[in-house]
Amino acid sequence: METYNAMRHFADSWGLLAMTAFFVGAILVTLRPGGKKAADAAANIPLKDD
Repeated sequence: METYNAMRHFADSWGLLAMTAFFVGAILVTLRPGGKKAADAAANIPLKDD
């Protein structure tokens, strides 16, 4: 039961911080100035004929 409590404490503190940092990073990568060109290229990948 001690392992469970340690993992729960870790998830409650550092896990939340890591998920928040990942979310903020994903938003920043999406909204960066050069992101539109990369997003348009990625959106057209399924439409390309090989």
